[in-house]
Amino acid sequence: MATSFFLLIFTPRIHDSWSEIGIQIHTSPLLLCFIGFLDHNLISKLSLIPPPSKSICKILFLSWDGSSSNNDSASQSEESHHFERLRIEPIYDSFLCPLSKQVMHDPVTLENGQTFERAAIEKWLNECREAGKRPTCPLTLRELRSTELNPSIALRHTIEEWNARNEAAKLDMARRCLSLNIPENDVLQALKFVQHLCLNNPVNKQVIRNADLIPMIVDVLKSSSRRVRCTSLETLRIVVEEDSDNKEIMAEGVTVRTIVKFLSHEQSKEREEAVSLLYELSKSERLCEKIGSVNGAILILVGLASSNSENLITVEKADKTLDNLAQCENNVRQMAESGRLQPLLTLLLEGSQETKLSMATYLGELVLNNDARVYVARTVGFSLVNLMKHNNMQSREAALKALNQISSYEESAKILIEAGILPPLVKDLFTVGSNQLPMRLKEVSATILANVVNSGHDFDSIPVGPGRQTLASEETIHNLLHLISNTGPTIECKLIQILVGLTNPPATSVSSVVYAIKSSGATNSLVQFIEAPQRDLCVASLKLLQNLSPHMGNELASSLRGPSGQLSSLIALVSESAVITEEQAAAVCLLADLPEQDKGLTRQMLNEGAFQSFISRIVSIRQGETRGNRFMTPYLEGLVKVLSRITFALSEQSAFQVCRENNLASLFIELLQTNGLDNVQMASATALENLSQETKNLTKLPEYPPPSFCASIFPCLSKPAVITGLCRVHRGACSLKETFCLLEGQAVDKLVALLDHKNEKVVEASLAALATLLDDGVVIEEGVQVLIDAEGVKPILDVLLEKRTENLTRRAVWTVERLLRSEEIAYVVADDPNVSTALVDSFQHGDYRTKQIAERALMHVDKIPNFSSIFSNTA
Repeated sequence: MATSFFLLIFTPRIHDSWSEIGIQIHTSPLLLCFIGFLDHNLISKLSLIPPPSKSICKILFLSWDGSSSNNDSASQSEESHHFERLRIEPIYDSFLCPLSKQVMHDPVTLENGQTFERAAIEKWLNECREAGKRPTCPLTLRELRSTELNPSIALRHTIEEWNARNEAAKLDMARRCLSLNIPENDVLQALKFVQHLCLNNPVNKQVIRNADLIPMIVDVLKSSSRRVRCTSLETLRIVVEEDSDNKEIMAEGVTVRTIVKFLSHEQSKEREEAVSLLYELSKSERLCEKIGSVNGAILILVGLASSNSENLITVEKADKTLDNLAQCENNVRQMAESGRLQPLLTLLLEGSQETKLSMATYLGELVLNNDARVYVARTVGFSLVNLMKHNNMQSREAALKALNQISSYEESAKILIEAGILPPLVKDLFTVGSNQLPMRLKEVSATILANVVNSGHDFDSIPVGPGRQTLASEETIHNLLHLISNTGPTIECKLIQILVGLTNPPATSVSSVVYAIKSSGATNSLVQFIEAPQRDLCVASLKLLQNLSPHMGNELASSLRGPSGQLSSLIALVSESAVITEEQAAAVCLLADLPEQDKGLTRQMLNEGAFQSFISRIVSIRQGETRGNRFMTPYLEGLVKVLSRITFALSEQSAFQVCRENNLASLFIELLQTNGLDNVQMASATALENLSQETKNLTKLPEYPPPSFCASIFPCLSKPAVITGLCRVHRGACSLKETFCLLEGQAVDKLVALLDHKNEKVVEASLAALATLLDDGVVIEEGVQVLIDAEGVKPILDVLLEKRTENLTRRAVWTVERLLRSEEIAYVVADDPNVSTALVDSFQHGDYRTKQIAERALMHVDKIPNFSSIFSNTA
């Protein structure tokens, strides 16, 4: 049958006739569209048709959900359109249930021939029974002899056909409205109709597919209207739910990419609808791959699933979508890269051997943050250790690379130790023969072991070999030293890093390492690595030597002074560039930890011009000319400590000359004020102590003119010569640059300020420097007065009362005894029971020399009679 459409606006008689019964035909764009598929002959006859009854016309405009036009005005939103109420054919009275007033879906007939919707009449009959009445017909109210319900199959088929014709017409109209050029409300109603069609009967999803509506709905996603976009996403979700064929259509073209773009949209509702749609699509394996292939899709989903600002529905849907996407290994890798590690770890634990190998390999390629390393170590650490023991070389390699990745953080390394990683690692390193690892994998094993050892764990109690050998066992250390001397630079670096970890304070295994190095004669070999061209190897060797210097400093100093010239290389390395490097910081820290009393080393450094170079670097840093970085602090601390060693060799004329020419006393006084750098302040105070001790020997005593002849005969007739400008403590001409006098350098106040420092070593060094003003060979009374003027007496007494360390207490007792020689101070202190108690405690529990000094101090405050002679007076 040839079909066409006719416009209501072109049929004025119908318009007028329907208006007479109260049905208004609006001329909106949508009502000017087509009523439906009609025969050509029918179109020509419609103008002759008399208007139908008012009830029939109203029924004609019933919406597809069965509500009347009057109800629509109350229940539909203002965007509702007449499109919803339009029918191709009028609704016949026989289609409506007398009870529900809705189009029947399952019509049944009573014994009296009345037809109802099955659910409605069953409800009526149940209410009769509950009320204690006999069943009656709701229309006639006559009793029924039988409540049997007979299906009205013919009527049901007629209604179904009627529905199909109407829905087909509406579907066609919806299809015409799914366009970017159609008004927003019309598009929204078309989308709602498609939703209704699918929800009403899932079979209709095939109708939607056959009508090619899916691509049209996707195209509407480009609309400028947020409401249209959200409704389109919602409609697509309903269309693809439980329909694999519709999902396959969505996999074509760039549809998935378009949907993914909504994940990062600023509107939360669009993000929610997009996630819900992707969740449905992710139930298809093909679409899982498609979604994963969209750049950034998984990264955004991971962000949504872990978001604290998104609504709960979006978060849950994103999480479930990721769970579905995890069925594709490539997606699992992307999730791991984005921080969602659980799918990868699950496959590593539960997958096939091939899958475990694949996941372990990929895990070794990931860059993980520290929290992720700990999480991975706890989850699969034990499994990776077992995989590392596998006979298959490929599996061992994958496990080693994964363990290398997660062992580089202290906490995760400790977890791997508990998982039993040490024995197989040591075995892999030392095994030779057919089952040994290739050198490239031994390097990985050495790297892992270095990471684990540098975690600070106690390795003395963990057996790693036969006979309960541990990493700290001498045999293990000997094996490491043997490997170092027989391998290439890369693995040498990792092996030395293992020794660094075993000697890092407060490690108890350092003595075993020292013994093994001495017994194997490896000192010179280790020192030679200082000149290695490989940066990492050089740094590792410097750190190891620094750890060893407190235990074998003389041997290291002797080796550095040897003919091979490593000391020159070390000095050159410290001064070689303007930007401070890790090598420079490690090199200067090694020099700083070498024995200060080794005058031979100091002499060679003087000959090399090292101190002048180091002074220049310190001044450059102080003036801000050297760029700061994370190595600045250890570098400056090392420089100052190395520079202070020159004050231990002042018997050398060249050392004196360097101190005077460069005014080192002034530089060290300035460095006292470097707050936050305890080692700098401590080394500076120590250097000032050494310099101040020389002041009494360097001070030029005044030369008085000889008395005249008469004055020699009659002394009472002469006046003593008066010489001004003399140092009150040293009784001579002093200066900071020439004699290193603390008074001339105004250092006393700065040293007194450091007596309140939290670091007891800084306090001890500062107190020792101040004590030089009370030493034998100076005017002690004047030294005491200098401390009184600087308000230093109380801080010194406080140091005595605090009893922070034995050495500090010993030095405080000596200083307080000197102060108490002043009657003024002794008078005040005599009334302080705390000071007396502290002195008594030192008198009772101190060493021999401290007891003597404490006894004299107690005599000054009359706590012990002067005739007391418990200890022989050897002052």
